[in-house]
Amino acid sequence: MDGTFVSAVLLLLLVCDPFGNIPIFIAALRDVPRERRRMIILRECVIACAVLTLFAFVGQPFLRLLGLSEVSLQIGGAVVLMLVAIRMVFPTKEGVYGTSPGGEPFIVPLAVPALAGPSALATVLLLVSRSPAQSLEWVLAIAVVMAICALVLAFAEQLQHWLGERVTVAFERLMGLVLAAIAVELMLRGIRTFAATL
Repeated sequence: MDGTFVSAVLLLLLVCDPFGNIPIFIAALRDVPRERRRMIILRECVIACAVLTLFAFVGQPFLRLLGLSEVSLQIGGAVVLMLVAIRMVFPTKEGVYGTSPGGEPFIVPLAVPALAGPSALATVLLLVSRSPAQSLEWVLAIAVVMAICALVLAFAEQLQHWLGERVTVAFERLMGLVLAAIAVELMLRGIRTFAATL
């Protein structure tokens, strides 16, 4: 595995933000029996993995159909990442993505948009558009990230108890700051690429 694979895993991990999603998952699964929670978390991570993998393969034709360039995707993806980063650093009462009322969640809001949200989809499209020949590597990166997310979220309640709510919130804000820096870098690259075409 080369550096691009590792950087893809790290970028997707920051975007999917399993530690930041701990409060969302705890809130969404509060009314679900304890013995069902891990099964639901695993199911939602598998669904999110399937959505992101599907996007890795149909994303490029979808872009061509809409007539969008790679530069517009790069700058647009950077804007979405920046918005997510801002909400991570300055959270609202509903959290980054909000939560759904009672019952057993299915796909929304846990798989989509908490894990496979607009920023994750834009990041996958960005990776594939930069190196279409490495599609299988990107799919493997998605699978690794979802496995890590499943592991972290399966122990969400224990992690929040061990780390404490303040540490969890501080970690999420730190990840938001790192994500904001990545968004700025992607935006600058997109602007440089666009400027070179003028």
